Amino acid sequence: MKNVPTLYQWAGGKEALEKLTKLFYEKVLQDNLLYPVFKNMSAEHTKHVAHFIAEVFGGPELYTQGDDGSHAKMIKHHIGKLLTEEQRKRWIQLLLESADELQLASDPEFRSALVAYLEWGSRIAVINSNLTDNPIAPDAPMPKWGWGVPGGPYNPEQ
Repeated sequence: MKNVPTLYQWAGGKEALEKLTKLFYEKVLQDNLLYPVFKNMSAEHTKHVAHFIAEVFGGPELYTQGDDGSHAKMIKHHIGKLLTEEQRKRWIQLLLESADELQLASDPEFRSALVAYLEWGSRIAVINSNLTDNPIAPDAPMPKWGWGVPGGPYNPEQ
């Protein structure tokens, strides 16, 4: 493909990611394992997470500009939460179930990139949840995630 879309574009953009996080956090609040971690989340939490993912996936700076977020601020939310491996796995499970329910792009290349990002990010969240100080500098750049090894979306004609 000459013009490879970003993960953000391929997923369906801001609206698709906001629907995903809305459905996902509805599930989280019904889950006995994850509810204690998220029971006090703000009303804007689902959109902030969608905007963070959007920016990481190559979309506009919705999180850093629109939500006044940063990589360091996202990491700060995890400090001291003492997240467990069981919680991490359930978080991924519910997010992927939500993606399936919404029929978010499900081609093998996108799913590979999505799962890789969720594995990477959730493992970092667990590590940071056991810290008392933020290891990320306030001016650290946002992480960026791309297609990885597949190099682009599934196209059976190529």
